[in-house]
Amino acid sequence: MMAFSTQAVFRDDAYLRETEATVVGVNDRGGIILDRTIFYATSGGQPGDTGLLTRGDGSNISVAATITGETKDEIIHVPGLEQAVPEIGERLKLSIDWPRRHLLMRMHAACHLLTVVCPYPITGASVSEEDSRVDFDIPDAGFTKEDVTSQMMELVRANHPIYNRWISDDELAANPTLVKSKNVRPPSGTGKIRLVCIGDNASIDSQPCGGTHVAGTAEIGEIHIGKIEKKGRENRRFRIRFGAMPSN
Repeated sequence: MMAFSTQAVFRDDAYLRETEATVVGVNDRGGIILDRTIFYATSGGQPGDTGLLTRGDGSNISVAATITGETKDEIIHVPGLEQAVPEIGERLKLSIDWPRRHLLMRMHAACHLLTVVCPYPITGASVSEEDSRVDFDIPDAGFTKEDVTSQMMELVRANHPIYNRWISDDELAANPTLVKSKNVRPPSGTGKIRLVCIGDNASIDSQPCGGTHVAGTAEIGEIHIGKIEKKGRENRRFRIRFGAMPSN
């Protein structure tokens, strides 16, 4: 089956909850491919969106997951069990599960703040609605949950803007410190790399990322470090949770 290219609307507007799109393909497992989408596909530790596709007759197709296909540009909407399959060329209304997406946007932005407070190589990350983690290559942690939480909340309360900027492959190659991941390089070869910037003129942070984030740090809300775990000789796992740090 030929690979398709889907316009990833969420890259430019993470707040768009509904739109319309045309079916351009259905794979042999029933995965639905559209010409454009607001559904984020699982990548970079952030899970894909769920939601609904509404047909012209008003019936719904539930989307249980969103993943990438043969390329990052091919976005596949995986229907739930026993869902109808749309026709090629059919026009659909797209609606994401916004409460879930917004939690993921807040949490993903919080993970970026953690990498500012802990400026060490990232060895892994996973974003979820309630408990996210970032792993760092740190020989001796030397951090406390309280100190990291305090520094992150300072950044939250300052309400720094969060926005995207695009640079070329050559610009990224000339600025290798923009990449915080120890083992994973951002995809290159397309001619442009998406940076997520925090602060005026990226004064707080700037790093390649394809995920969805809120527009300002204050929108993240109250967060805290729930646990710092030792995962090997030089690996520390920081767990981020919503809400104030428990007093005990």
